[in-house]
Amino acid sequence: MKFPFSIQAGREFDVVGFGTNAVDFLIRVPEYPSFNSKIELTDYIQAAGGEIATSMVGLQRLGLKTCYVGRFGDDAAGDFGIQSLKDEGVNITYADQIKGATTQIAFIIIDVRNGERTVIWKRDPKLAYGPIGIPLDLMARTGVVHLTPHDTRASIELAKAARQNETVTSIDLDNTFDGVEELLPLMDIMITSADLPGRMFGIEDKRTALTTLQEKFGSPIVGITLGEEGSLIRCNGEFVETAGFEVPGGCKDTTGAGDSFRAGLLYGLVNGESVENSARMANAVAALKCRAIGARTSLPTPIELLTLLK
Repeated sequence: MKFPFSIQAGREFDVVGFGTNAVDFLIRVPEYPSFNSKIELTDYIQAAGGEIATSMVGLQRLGLKTCYVGRFGDDAAGDFGIQSLKDEGVNITYADQIKGATTQIAFIIIDVRNGERTVIWKRDPKLAYGPIGIPLDLMARTGVVHLTPHDTRASIELAKAARQNETVTSIDLDNTFDGVEELLPLMDIMITSADLPGRMFGIEDKRTALTTLQEKFGSPIVGITLGEEGSLIRCNGEFVETAGFEVPGGCKDTTGAGDSFRAGLLYGLVNGESVENSARMANAVAALKCRAIGARTSLPTPIELLTLLK
């Protein structure tokens, strides 16, 4: 099945990302602690993360040309976060450090038995974008814009500019925000967490919930990530259900797996793959990411991705 839209050729960037970044403090424990208890940690690391920043790194490692638009604090964590993107080759021309702001951080507790994680995060309001001052000109210079809705008004303006320039729009959605119902009709690709469509409409059946989501907002591609079970996508009135891949060497950490899935899906789109092949690539990128601790640590190269797909 072909994607029901095409990428404009000859643009400066394959994908521009707008939205969240973070510095993660990942703490591994023998098992998730019970309430009002103490537990000795196994180990911990500091690593760069955040939904959109991670997806851009994933795409850059796969060989695409990416640009990240986002804000960091003017603290040590901000220096670390920006440098992590620069080191990967992501264009950071529009990545700013805001004076007096604190970079978004997350404390992530990982159960070593299965790699599942619990995220505790905080974003400084000083990092928020309004509808003014965002680089709308970028929408004529990229084939795809991928975003999160945390700064909803700014996202709406970017999405409108993208539509005017025939740029494909994609959203990473795991919660609802004020104004999101104005934003979602502007999205070509909407990939959500497994439970979000059901929560939005009070529908338990995933296929019915996805159908309702697509009918309400009109996105040509809607889908959900299902962890180790894979993914479910709806396109042209049909469902594409794709099995997950076993993590080589076993799952160490699921942090960033959803961000990696979206990177894999967009990689397939940009390279002219079918919806089915793109979903399979997305599941493979997510599985490979889970090989090591951290959202970006083991994001794959093209050779690693091809090896797992074979």
